[in-house]
Amino acid sequence: MRSEQETNRAVERYGDMIRRLCLVHLKNETDAQDIFQTVFLKYFTSEVVFENEEHEKAWLIRVCLNACRDWLRDVFRRRTVNLDALYDQGTEMPQDNQEVLQAVLTLSAKEREIVYLHYYEGYTAPQIGKILGKNPNTVYTCLTRAREKLRKKLGGEQIG
Repeated sequence: MRSEQETNRAVERYGDMIRRLCLVHLKNETDAQDIFQTVFLKYFTSEVVFENEEHEKAWLIRVCLNACRDWLRDVFRRRTVNLDALYDQGTEMPQDNQEVLQAVLTLSAKEREIVYLHYYEGYTAPQIGKILGKNPNTVYTCLTRAREKLRKKLGGEQIG
């Protein structure tokens, strides 16, 4: 079990990232808050020894994604989520960012995860592959497909 200070440090350092990842994955603030608490409770009770900060961050991402998937698989939680609720929460964003967020939220869960990790957290395809347990070429393919879907939704031009 970790100390309260160590857990508080992790929440301060990685809390925003975990919250955003939960929101992108679950599309619901309330569920995201529940998973956020679950992730840091697992961190607090975990005996894992981290090699460095990147290992710790990757572990938290993996725990978060697994918790989100478990939450979505739960029979009692299966329901339709109104994307407008999340869209309305972002009223402080510029209109262009709201359109991009709305387009990203229409992607499949796998595509949203990869797009989030690549564009928002700055991970490379090989790093994402390691975090998600996927072949880097699979990550590249998924990223390419997601970009194409976003380009069509946002009215972008074909590159190349």
